[in-house]
Amino acid sequence: MKKKQLLVLTTLLGMALIHHACMNRDEKGQNKLPPTVSYNFHIRPVLSDKCFKCHGPDLNKMEAGLRLDLPEFAYAPLKETRGAFALVPGKPDESELFRRIISVDPDYQMPTPDSHLGTLNEYEIALFRKWIEQGAKYEPHWAFLAPKKTSLPEIDRPGEARNEIDYFILAKLEEKGLEPSPEADRERLLKRVAFDLTGLPPSEQLMDQFLADKSSNAYEKAVETLMASPQYGEKMAVHWLDVARYSDSYGYQDDNIRTQWPWRDWVIKAFNENMSYDQFLTWQMAGDLLPGATKEQVLATAFFRNHKYTEEGGVIPEEYRIEYVLDKTKTYTKSILGLTAECAQCHDHKYDPISQKDYFSLFAFFNNTYELGYEGDVSVSKPAKAPVLKLSDVELRNTLSFINRKDTGELTISVMGERDTIRPTFVLNRGVYDQPAEQVRPLALTAVMQYDTVKLPRNRLGLAKWTVDKNNPLTARVFVNQVWQEFFGKGLVKTSGDFGMQGELPSHPELLDWLAVDFMENGWDIKRLVKQLVSSATYRQSARVIKKALEKDPENIYYSRAPRNRLKAEFIRDMVLSTSGLLVPVIGGPSVKPYQPDGLWESATSGRGVLATYEQDKGADLYRRGMYTFIKLTVPPPSMILFDASNRDQCEVKRLQTNTPLQALAMMNDPTVLEASRVFAQKLLEADKDAYANMENAFRRILCRKPTSKELNMLKEYFSQQLELFEKKQLNAEATLKVGEYPLNTSLDRSLLAAMMKTINLLYNLEEAIVKS
Repeated sequence: MKKKQLLVLTTLLGMALIHHACMNRDEKGQNKLPPTVSYNFHIRPVLSDKCFKCHGPDLNKMEAGLRLDLPEFAYAPLKETRGAFALVPGKPDESELFRRIISVDPDYQMPTPDSHLGTLNEYEIALFRKWIEQGAKYEPHWAFLAPKKTSLPEIDRPGEARNEIDYFILAKLEEKGLEPSPEADRERLLKRVAFDLTGLPPSEQLMDQFLADKSSNAYEKAVETLMASPQYGEKMAVHWLDVARYSDSYGYQDDNIRTQWPWRDWVIKAFNENMSYDQFLTWQMAGDLLPGATKEQVLATAFFRNHKYTEEGGVIPEEYRIEYVLDKTKTYTKSILGLTAECAQCHDHKYDPISQKDYFSLFAFFNNTYELGYEGDVSVSKPAKAPVLKLSDVELRNTLSFINRKDTGELTISVMGERDTIRPTFVLNRGVYDQPAEQVRPLALTAVMQYDTVKLPRNRLGLAKWTVDKNNPLTARVFVNQVWQEFFGKGLVKTSGDFGMQGELPSHPELLDWLAVDFMENGWDIKRLVKQLVSSATYRQSARVIKKALEKDPENIYYSRAPRNRLKAEFIRDMVLSTSGLLVPVIGGPSVKPYQPDGLWESATSGRGVLATYEQDKGADLYRRGMYTFIKLTVPPPSMILFDASNRDQCEVKRLQTNTPLQALAMMNDPTVLEASRVFAQKLLEADKDAYANMENAFRRILCRKPTSKELNMLKEYFSQQLELFEKKQLNAEATLKVGEYPLNTSLDRSLLAAMMKTINLLYNLEEAIVKS
């Protein structure tokens, strides 16, 4: 009787908590329960945090025979509590789950105190009650449901919206009691959009034109100018090179050279010509299988051949061949579908509905290429591995003129090629190459969308068509999210490589779906999508942080301000070269080897092959854009790795962003930055000997805005101090200027030049110089 009374008491306490949760709402309704409680967006996140440890999909850790991730188990009679049910739709007070989450009895409540998962808060309890009252309806995972283009939400101030994006953002800000920031000033806005669209700072000419243009569409004209430049394709390609794990060497011990750079030139061309995303994917997945495939279409399939290859003797060829197919499968699922399907290589996926059989059925699409796990004599390294595409000088001059070929002679590139006979594919026991089990045929992930084997062939072309089918719920969502990430610093789904059960929920699900459907409805037009993003009032906001917004939304999840992100590693280099006048704006071609500390390559490889030692390039090749820096997989470019560039070892859809003292040391001591400071100073003094007059010009070129009088006075003071130290020989001007290979103008005063060089180097070392907002 005592136990029953305690249970009644705990239930009453729980009811009081719920009442408090429902009544305790601020004036903006931040604790207000949604009209319809969603399993995907309201209930499952709580279950995942508090309950799935013991009652989730991991059968090895399941307690009391209860699973709460599937309705057939949650609605079933409980095995250890006779006559009870975890969930009784429409009746929370009869649902054992609800009784336990509101209980304060440590022997009865869930989660149990010894689980250290914490109790549910008042709002969460109220959500569960309302969800059960509404029928406790389970839903398929949100990302596996086809996106819907809902009507634009109503907002209090529609005049603040510049396009459809803003309606969704403003509606969420109003819901959270936040306000958008005012538009950024013109100078900072132009800098931001120039880096976002070209990876380069705006030219002085563009800055002057934009500031002088008082028309209402001045910004739109600047956007059009930037998107029409060939540097747009270079900037957009950098993310795709991360996705495709592009590099200039094979990896592993010998890590010798290969020639995949013509594919990189094709990617730049595709973005500049605004190839539709469905075609962009189809060519890269199955260009060789298209009817009457051209050499350009075959070249596109190098996307799948950018992974590492071993050239070591003594390997088991089949083991590595399987590794290569696994890599292709992982790259496809992570970058294009946004799923962690590789978890199912060794066992059924614990969280997403992907079995091991599903995984190897997908693997089978890539298993029929005729590449080998090991090729030929270990002493002979080839620039490409079979299947290869051979390109003659005539083809490079005519039909493939976008490939920037420096030398004459045939080019070879690793591409995809299909076998004449089907190679059988098996589920591999524990994912091990030599433990085949059940045989499977090519089949896409049915949890995402059914694969019509009547209409679609069971090859990569069929998979490509399935992937870009407008009914596929993932492809457009995943790409739109990645593009959003490139402009706003994070995706609407923060885990841009994981749209599965363990990934983050979208911060603005209706906006993500609206953009995905709109993208498909408008021909998968990438430039149109990019223009939508940068034209929105959301993008054009100031990055200034307001105290209230910082307190309520420290991570800026709801976009009450523009993000303040550091430039990507490649673009930091580009900014330095561009502003100094050193940048050589040639597009494409073989990768180049700029300055690098001595001995790095030599200490990390076998000592064999043409990449055994680092041979620095000379002349114009020292001043190419960062995306053309030679990437050796075992020793990536150190200056770019310091700034979180991808090491290209595997598919990467989102770069980390760190802040370390090494980054400051690099900006202060990197030969490229020092040489750029010297050359910039030299060019300024050659045009005008008045050092003070040059400072404002240098400030504007580097920071993309005019300095305040205070800033200018500080620069002049610093310059004067440095000049005095050089003139008094307390600093050595000759040693300071002796950096880089660009010719020194010996007619200039050494002390004056050295002092100006250090002043410019100071500007390069300002944090504002390497952030886009």
